Amino acid sequence: MTTEIDKYLPLTESTFFILLSLSAGKKHGYAIMKDVEQLSSGRLSLGTGTLYGALGRLLDQNWIERIEERQYTGRPRKVYTLSELGCRILSAETSRLQEQLGAAQQRLAQGLL
Repeated sequence: MTTEIDKYLPLTESTFFILLSLSAGKKHGYAIMKDVEQLSSGRLSLGTGTLYGALGRLLDQNWIERIEERQYTGRPRKVYTLSELGCRILSAETSRLQEQLGAAQQRLAQGLL
């Protein structure tokens, strides 16, 4: 069954991991970069240009939101959070990936074992 969310899938690996990072709670850019690297077991290392380009696109699409968080010293820090739409897209992509993994595991079990 196709839903309105399906038109956004599949996600790129970087988009998937950025949304996944933000699913744990609000984060600033550097924290997202470090979390994505850890979540991907070091396979995906986002540079600042790539990250902030992706964040800008995700903001424009309303998949994430930006919050200015006041700090005790210095300028307000830009913090990002997952929007309701972004959460639905991440959930749909996760389900899609689980279905693919299940099909692959079933096929490999039939053919190789």
